[in-house]
Amino acid sequence: MKADAIKLDGKKAGSVELDDAIFGLEPRADILHRVVRWQRAKAQAGTHSTLGRSEVSYSTKKIYRQKGTGGARHGSKKAPIFRHGGIYKGPTPRSHAHDLTKKFRALGLRHALSAKVKAGELVVLDAIDMKEAKTSALAKQVNALGWKRALIIDGATVNEDFARAARNLVNVDVLPSMGANVYDILRSDTLVLTKAGVEALEARLK
Repeated sequence: MKADAIKLDGKKAGSVELDDAIFGLEPRADILHRVVRWQRAKAQAGTHSTLGRSEVSYSTKKIYRQKGTGGARHGSKKAPIFRHGGIYKGPTPRSHAHDLTKKFRALGLRHALSAKVKAGELVVLDAIDMKEAKTSALAKQVNALGWKRALIIDGATVNEDFARAARNLVNVDVLPSMGANVYDILRSDTLVLTKAGVEALEARLK
């Protein structure tokens, strides 16, 4: 499959051959869903915590006598039924991450890239070299190209000047090829790959 390449100023820069095994699949929502769930679960902090009966700070003295009060029997103010008592089976800090095989994660990335191609939301850039690392200059170019929320994926390393210029742009994210992931690709309106990025992704996913 061939895709047209452009420069940052919007001018044509030839074409690029895209591997059909990576960019030409029929996207499957179930595969993408599983990979996104794995990503979000792994990123979840899991720091929620409550105090159990053994952790609440109260005296262990029996609160009133066993019989003769006309009320129910109780031995501890720490019981869950009392105000400020311990929480029964409340959440504790834990990891929400679950396993997903490497092969399946790679398959998810192929389907995400194919989904962008099918939706017409993939742009191939010749390179992201900038003469001046200025945010204002890059913002004008991004607006001129009509990118609302763009994810730009470069080769093994990201051009430092470009990364510095894009740092303060809310609608532009820049990643090296190893940082490419399904969640970020799907949530972007426009996926921008440099020629180096295409080569690196094809080498990674073959």
